[in-house]
Amino acid sequence: MPKTSRRLTVHPLTLREVEVVRVLDLTPGMRRVTLSGAQLREFTSANGFAQPAFESAGFDDDIRLLFCYPGQTEPVLPVQQEKGLDLPRSPRPLSKIYTVRRWDADAGELDVDFVRHGVGVGTTWAYRAQVGDRISFYGPSASRALPNDADWLLVAGDDTAIPAIARLLDELAEDTRAQVFVEVAEEAHRLELRALPNVEVTWLVRDGAEAGTSTLLRDAVGKADWWSGRAFAWVAGEQTTVRNLRRHLVEDRAVPKADIEFTGYWRRGEVVVLDSDGAIPDPEKSKTPFEQLHELTELIRPIAIRTAVELDVPELISRGVTSVAELAAKSGSDERALGKLLRYLDAVGIVTTPEPGHYGLTAVGEVLTNEFVADTLHPAGVAGREMLGIQGLTESIRTGRASYAAVTGRTFADVRAEQGYEDRYLERLAKFQSALAMSIAESELLAGVRHVVIHSGGAAAQAREFVAVHNDLRVTICALPAQADWLRRDLPDSIPDDQQRARVGVVEQSVFEAGPAADVVFISRALKALPDPDAAHALRRAAENLLPDGRVLLIEEVLNTDDLDEHDGEADLIGLTVHGSGLRTAAELGAVITRAGLVRTTTHTVGWGTTVHELVPAGIR
Repeated sequence: MPKTSRRLTVHPLTLREVEVVRVLDLTPGMRRVTLSGAQLREFTSANGFAQPAFESAGFDDDIRLLFCYPGQTEPVLPVQQEKGLDLPRSPRPLSKIYTVRRWDADAGELDVDFVRHGVGVGTTWAYRAQVGDRISFYGPSASRALPNDADWLLVAGDDTAIPAIARLLDELAEDTRAQVFVEVAEEAHRLELRALPNVEVTWLVRDGAEAGTSTLLRDAVGKADWWSGRAFAWVAGEQTTVRNLRRHLVEDRAVPKADIEFTGYWRRGEVVVLDSDGAIPDPEKSKTPFEQLHELTELIRPIAIRTAVELDVPELISRGVTSVAELAAKSGSDERALGKLLRYLDAVGIVTTPEPGHYGLTAVGEVLTNEFVADTLHPAGVAGREMLGIQGLTESIRTGRASYAAVTGRTFADVRAEQGYEDRYLERLAKFQSALAMSIAESELLAGVRHVVIHSGGAAAQAREFVAVHNDLRVTICALPAQADWLRRDLPDSIPDDQQRARVGVVEQSVFEAGPAADVVFISRALKALPDPDAAHALRRAAENLLPDGRVLLIEEVLNTDDLDEHDGEADLIGLTVHGSGLRTAAELGAVITRAGLVRTTTHTVGWGTTVHELVPAGIR
């Protein structure tokens, strides 16, 4: 909540059920629904808690109406507590905020005005509402009084702000000075507002312009006469419009921020409706920008889950260790602290509590026991250790260089040099090579080839498939010493056939060194970790000892900017933070190939859509 000079009164949150007693169309664009019921008075909730009578003292007080999810006949409701409400998490209540247009305590009636404004769950409910319908709500959580030391008021809002503006004018003192600006879709949407001698009301009509696209409010306030004395501004409506108005008031009119109350009631954007009902938004596909941002920026959940994996909690539970005390002892944790983590994991659906003090795994939690998933999430895992580099993203964005050493104390090359880590790294790569290698082996790419040199983390699996299909093919794997050591130990398992294995050799050298003479040099995903000059140099050296009519076959992931994929984006950022490089676009890869003195003669699509680039030295094309 922004700082404000308005005095605040806090109300206890009470869940109430009310009934529709009247429905009235005020204009072609606004409908009033009047609600009443015993729970607007003092009452006792179903679980025995005494609840106060409804109160609403502020002109812009709001309540949350609770609606049914599509296809459901009952809404998801909060649970009343002695002090406040407990909101279910999965699913959460489907609620929308509306202004209290009128509260008549004597009559026990509450008016809520609904703007006919695009497609919305609340709007649809209001325009289908009939006398006798029942609905639940809670709020207002607080009421705010107008500042008593302001000399005049500036009020601006669009159609959605009319209920609050109308109530404000109803309740203002007779001598209040104010400038009021109201934007509506068309002339017929203007309402009769209470006239006051020192209040100027300006109606602004969009005349066919889409809501949220006009600058009428901003322009009108910008051109208005600025009265002397201290102004208090209240601005509400479409979020971007409200933001721009506030910026104008602060920067151009020098209004203190505490004297501006601003609320983005809605944000212009696309609403996805249900296939079965075009008047109801799909709640999963029409999330608000706030909801989307919350999901995108939530940190606690992934960190807590990774912590559980690091402590081996999912694996321990799957093995029957279920009590907090046992889990703490087995994981080397503080019992009290681990209890906090387990409670949180319970709240987000990773574990369950079949009995007090004991935990089981949900279906989602069971996935964490998968070796591949655990390796990805564990900070010492092959993928998890590489992922640590993302913590240095800010530095990498600022410098354009790797930041892995800044956040871990070691370069990723140093990490890879650890034999134990390198072994696990190569084992992980090898698991995903067979299908692609078989597709290449069975294609025309290696037809008539006598000698292939391979630069690839999955070289052993690739060599196995190549020599299994081509009886006369000889393969030389080029690898750094740590990789070469693992490959030599892995080859008997990868290629159990002695005759086939005899046609596979391993030499210790980097991708930057010219390898033995060959018909084909096969390079798979070796350039992602290299900056452009180094990648070009590696390609140039790879092609130096090609035999006549020899080729380089290159597999390299490319970032498709026309169809951005989140996982490709992740790989790109990780490559930046770990290596200072990342994924290249097709144009960037093409520039590296050209810089290496090579030309691309053709491309081949193999396996499940993998592209193989066929390259030759530029002079022999």
